Amino acid sequence: MVLHLCQELIPLILSTACLHPEPKERDQLLHILFNLIKRPDDEQRQMILTGCVAFACHVGPTRVEAELLPQCWEQINHKYPERRLLVAESCGVLAPYLLDTIRSSLVLSMLQQMLAEDKSDPVREAVVRSLGIIMGYINDPDKYPQGFELMLLSLSDPSERVVCAAHQVLIPALAAWATKMGTLQSQLLTSLLARIEGLIRESDHGLDEHKLRTLLSALQSLTPPLFAMVLQSAPFTPQADPQDGAPPIEVTRFPRPASLLQDVAVIIGSREKLTVLLQLYDHQLEHEGTTGWASLLWVVNQLLPQLIGIVGRISITSTTCVHEFSRFFWRFCRTFGRIFTNTKVKPQFQEILRLSEENVDVTTGNGVLTKATVPIYATGVLTCYNQEEDRKLLVAFLEDVMMTLSLSHAPLDSLKASFVELGANPAYHELLLTVLWYGVVHTSAHVRCTAARMFELILRGMSEALIDKRVAPALITLCSDPEFSVRISTIPAFGTIMETVTQKELLERVKMQLASFLEDPQYQDQHSLHMEIIGTFGRVGPNAEPRFRDEFVLPHLYKLALANNLQAAKTKRLDIATQLFEAYSALSCCFISEELMVNHFLPGLRCLRNDMELLSPEHEVILTSMIKECEQKVESRSIQEPLGSVSLAASLVSEDAKTKFLSKMGQLTTSGAMLANVFQRKK
Repeated sequence: MVLHLCQELIPLILSTACLHPEPKERDQLLHILFNLIKRPDDEQRQMILTGCVAFACHVGPTRVEAELLPQCWEQINHKYPERRLLVAESCGVLAPYLLDTIRSSLVLSMLQQMLAEDKSDPVREAVVRSLGIIMGYINDPDKYPQGFELMLLSLSDPSERVVCAAHQVLIPALAAWATKMGTLQSQLLTSLLARIEGLIRESDHGLDEHKLRTLLSALQSLTPPLFAMVLQSAPFTPQADPQDGAPPIEVTRFPRPASLLQDVAVIIGSREKLTVLLQLYDHQLEHEGTTGWASLLWVVNQLLPQLIGIVGRISITSTTCVHEFSRFFWRFCRTFGRIFTNTKVKPQFQEILRLSEENVDVTTGNGVLTKATVPIYATGVLTCYNQEEDRKLLVAFLEDVMMTLSLSHAPLDSLKASFVELGANPAYHELLLTVLWYGVVHTSAHVRCTAARMFELILRGMSEALIDKRVAPALITLCSDPEFSVRISTIPAFGTIMETVTQKELLERVKMQLASFLEDPQYQDQHSLHMEIIGTFGRVGPNAEPRFRDEFVLPHLYKLALANNLQAAKTKRLDIATQLFEAYSALSCCFISEELMVNHFLPGLRCLRNDMELLSPEHEVILTSMIKECEQKVESRSIQEPLGSVSLAASLVSEDAKTKFLSKMGQLTTSGAMLANVFQRKK
């Protein structure tokens, strides 16, 4: 009924408003139009907006400014978001029918105010889309800085839909404006790079990862218009003829754009024209180079070196930034093409990453091979093409990094970051195992140690068949290594297998290997091995298969705790005791039967208390509380009816026990942070 009424009334109101000679009457009619529906829905708003456009076409820009815009201004702070949404959308649809001075002053100011102040996500999204339209019509270059700031403001918006609108509409519009003015490289991209560099410089007290991700995402969205501008300003472009019949563009030639406005073919003008330009582009790069091609020379000589320099200053521990830069370089290389990547991007990275022991500062670990440059090059550049030679280059690079870092005794963080990033994609599991096998059979024990450590990083998400056929044999090979340090390095990977695999035969093989570490006389006094075993038990025990935990982990922890009571060296005894404390704290959240509690868990805690009584009184207080709670529950179980399916461990962590236990944990400095989450761990 309301819709039908609108269909009847809106044309009538607008026709009268167009033709009425009295300004007051026209104002009253337009006021009725904007207030016709209390909370207009999408369809109703579209009807009103269509009417506004029809009005603007008939009366011209002067009357639109004098009669329609005041109606918008009046509702800019209306209590109903639907009415404010109408205002935001009106600013966009009326843009073509306004004088440029009004677009770049009043309308731009209205939208800026709404973007900064409006609480409604849909309203701010509409504002951003209208800003994109407005920027397509503004001719005043003095307004460009304001447009740049509005882009940054929209990208930092808390609403994902607003940010998405910025990438889909606003950034392409700003890029088109900058390209038209000839300032895409000199102003827009340069300003963005300066912001990124400033953020990195200020990161001594912690990098604002969200802000960096925002700026980097803008740079990523500007890559298609940058490439389009490079093609349009190429030496061969004036001679390009879309009728030349170039081969069609491969479907995977470009990354999928965020919107059609980021599609290179749309920016260029047509797919046919882009096809011809790409053929000429590849030919020019392959045979004639970049001489006289100013826009591409800027990319090669300024943009790339600046980006690679920024990458070298990112902390390797910032996994988010490493991932985002990898993603950026992947899209950048895919956009500029294989020949450009091979001849311009890779050589610049390779010059920085000269693989030699001299290129790693052993004393400080500040060498370039220990920086984020390694994982970003490996995962962002070397993975963007996937032919056999590309995969071979990636394998060779990772092997060289592993060898160089190992022989230089440098930190392995950059290699680990590469493995984690690549290991998240199952398509690279085989490739990573090829790299690790190179390490397994290397002549240097340092390299073999590194390979053993790396296995743990890629096991999660790997198929059990691959673990059985490739990982387990490699680890078993390392377990017979003549160097003791290599054998120890396999323990974390064995633990992760116990935590993630369900295949019984494989689990049995792993358990046998761990048992040999614990029971073979040659390892009896190996402090570093025991530290590694206990740490691994604490890490994987809560998530491991329950039978393995009950029959293997808990009994062996008790034996280790008992043996530690006899340790003469005070430092070693404290090391093991502290590691045991962490493990028992982690395992205390698991289902533990009464039999295991009495025979293994409680005896182990008592042995540990004996150590802490002498070495660390603050830990001893916590242990006494734990033991007391366990003993009380065991005693109550013996005189009460069975608790059915409720585990003793579950009853141990009553609210009262949690309160007492956690209140004392806060006194600790070494384990407090970890222990505070003991009871939140998953079984």
